[in-house]
Amino acid sequence: MRFGFSETCLEHDPGPRHPETPDRLRAIKQELAKRHGVAYEDAPPAEESDATAVHDPGYVAEVQAFCDRGGGNWDPDTVASEETWPAALASAGLAMDAARDALDGVDGRETRFALGRPPGHHAVSDDAMGFCFLNNAAIAAQHAIDECGAERVAVFDWDVHHGNGTQDIFEARGDVFYGSVHEDGLYPGTGDADEVGVGDGEGTTLNVPLPAGAEDADYCATFDELFAPALREFDPDLLLVSAGFDAHRHDPISRMHVSTEGYALLTDRVRAVAREADAALAFVLEGGYSLDTLADGIGMVHETFDGREPVELEDDASETDEVRELLDGIAADHPALG
Repeated sequence: MRFGFSETCLEHDPGPRHPETPDRLRAIKQELAKRHGVAYEDAPPAEESDATAVHDPGYVAEVQAFCDRGGGNWDPDTVASEETWPAALASAGLAMDAARDALDGVDGRETRFALGRPPGHHAVSDDAMGFCFLNNAAIAAQHAIDECGAERVAVFDWDVHHGNGTQDIFEARGDVFYGSVHEDGLYPGTGDADEVGVGDGEGTTLNVPLPAGAEDADYCATFDELFAPALREFDPDLLLVSAGFDAHRHDPISRMHVSTEGYALLTDRVRAVAREADAALAFVLEGGYSLDTLADGIGMVHETFDGREPVELEDDASETDEVRELLDGIAADHPALG
């Protein structure tokens, strides 16, 4: 893979006890140094106009001024320093660059993965929250439509938390599909299955709130039965993956039980659907707060694109009864599936 990386993203420092630390990127690079075929590319930072394409201009000016004054606690979880605003623009720029390259035909072993921070999927149109200031995936999706000729963009979010910000920005639009598989009841408490989009966007939001303890088989069944058919039906020009690795069984923030191999299985499925839809494909980093499992997960995504075949589930692996009931209900009721 070709990884987007900017030293500027290391300069955002929310403090020594904050889980969203610069060490996340350092751990990823240290792990990827062991892998074959890794390449890094920087990208121009996003412009203010790129941010205001999906965020309220007043909010963008407010958060920039907040950082210029030295930052502080925007809310109890979301902490800024003077360096946060340049880092946020750099992170969004990396996501935009990944989307551009994908639409220009970069694929296969050259597929782009934007390693930016701060993450973005909790940033709503007019507020920062959940460690996020600018919504990187949303900015990249809008850039793809405005500047790169894409007519339809899909965002598939496998972070353990619901990407309320991405949903907020696009839920009333028919040209952007947002799908999220996440832990039910976890921060920020959004992403119920009956949130399916509004107005022109009805049917272009798909949420699957899995119960705590969900494993690889649950995630694979969720993708195969719900996301894959919905994405095929939507037929995007570009598929962006909001890739968090905090559903891993060893991540300290969640109670999910996805294995490192589970991310290979999900990656392989995402890649297959993108091929079927003839959609460009790129990845954007979101969460993941165990340094080892975050780095291993991204390494597994890279190896999957580098030719490693995922280890398939055991024959007796299957989703739990609770998950089966959830999936059957969504399949029957969702406007894009029922």
